[in-house]
Amino acid sequence: MTSLTRASLLLAALLVPTIAWPQDYPSKSIRLIVPYAAGGSPDITSRLVAHELGRQMGQQVVVDNRAGAASLIGTEMIARAAPDGYTLGYVAFSFSTNPALYPKLPYDTLRDFQMVASMLYSVNLLAVSPSLPVRTVKELIEHARANPDKLSYGTTGGGTSVTLSMELFKFITGTRLTGIAYKGTQQAIGDVTAGRVDAFCDNMASILPHAKAGRVRGIAVTSLKRSAAVPELPTIDEAGIPGFEVTPWSGYMFPARVPRAIVMRLNAEINKALLTQTVQEKFASVGYTTGGGTPEQFAEFIRKETEKWGKVIKAAGIQPG
Repeated sequence: MTSLTRASLLLAALLVPTIAWPQDYPSKSIRLIVPYAAGGSPDITSRLVAHELGRQMGQQVVVDNRAGAASLIGTEMIARAAPDGYTLGYVAFSFSTNPALYPKLPYDTLRDFQMVASMLYSVNLLAVSPSLPVRTVKELIEHARANPDKLSYGTTGGGTSVTLSMELFKFITGTRLTGIAYKGTQQAIGDVTAGRVDAFCDNMASILPHAKAGRVRGIAVTSLKRSAAVPELPTIDEAGIPGFEVTPWSGYMFPARVPRAIVMRLNAEINKALLTQTVQEKFASVGYTTGGGTPEQFAEFIRKETEKWGKVIKAAGIQPG
């Protein structure tokens, strides 16, 4: 974590408690809707922070996985939940890409939610099956060009960073690979391990243990700088695709109309949880940068991400997967 990031987290954690909070909140468990399947990075990281939040507040934060339709199912549930502060939502990368992919969303991105705090900023790892005769990005490009439409890759919905990473790869390199849709990342990783699928570009928390164990072969990361978790792997940018960058992120949001005092209470608790040694060490081990800060900072970040990826999706002609 950079000194600037740590300073902003500490400042938020120190200043927010000056707001008057409801004395009886929370008086029961809080439901955390995660619009992704169990076992993947969203599930792993959200459960870690949920445990810390529960310990801090004296009430359980119960993770409720609601996967499907590129996170649209779970996100709609968050939008329609009662605005009483007892349904918290997990929000991630696909929230900023779905508006450009789907002409009619089952919710209003701008009006149906209010942001609480960011949780983390991440990087994806591009991996291939050990059975594929490829060890570098250059070799993957050459092999794909020599075998158009014959290589496959796993996808987890049109708007996810997993899918967008490979769509950008294909667009920039002019290669033709076939996407295989999965409901969750673990099923995709299993098929890459078994050689039934050739490639997968997944969040670090999900795929790094498999790469370190040799079950899949990591060949590059999607950030512009190498990851401290796997410094031996080059970035896709330096490995042959200049300017390539996909930086997944995640955080928390409430349905619209949750009282401001409750929003700020959760913001303060999340900032506090992110500073705990348990969360810090776990995130660092997989190359994550800790988030935090104010609701307004997170909302502005998402606005910029939505604008950025809207332009990319339109230029590349990317369709829902």
